[in-house]
Amino acid sequence: MDFKVIDVDPNNKPEDLAVMSPHGRAPVLVERDLVLYESNIINEYIDDRFPHPQLMPADPVLRARARLFLHRFEQELFCYIDAVESRERKVAEKARTIIGDNLTMIAPIFEKQKFILADDYSMLDVAIAPLLWRLDHYGIKLPKKAAPLLKYAERLFSRPLFIDALSPSEKIMRK
Repeated sequence: MDFKVIDVDPNNKPEDLAVMSPHGRAPVLVERDLVLYESNIINEYIDDRFPHPQLMPADPVLRARARLFLHRFEQELFCYIDAVESRERKVAEKARTIIGDNLTMIAPIFEKQKFILADDYSMLDVAIAPLLWRLDHYGIKLPKKAAPLLKYAERLFSRPLFIDALSPSEKIMRK
């Protein structure tokens, strides 16, 4: 699909972002008359609009499990990103610890399977990859028992389409 990425400086947001997103937050997807501003909704829309390869499972049970994982990611990981980026050191450090602990809890999944939903790359992998890419940038250090998660992350990052999708500012987050 053809797309244009516009990086948004969180300290200097463009005025039209507030018009497109009720909370003035990115990401936002604009396609003709459609404006979407929630990551999971954007991801599902893209999966529906461009179904090959399909990223959400076709099976209703697996699809429900995937949605539950996505919900957990929002509640246990992504909701702490603003705090990680906070200028208040204690707030940021507590958020880093929570994210690190929650990622460490899911690490054992990757001792037995290649991706979150077994051997199939899915929307779950798409959703968590940006956070994993930014771990060093956010100052999140994982313990040794999270090694399977870090190996999984490297598998995600080695996918050519992942690298192609990174913006210039994302590429410099990892050295």
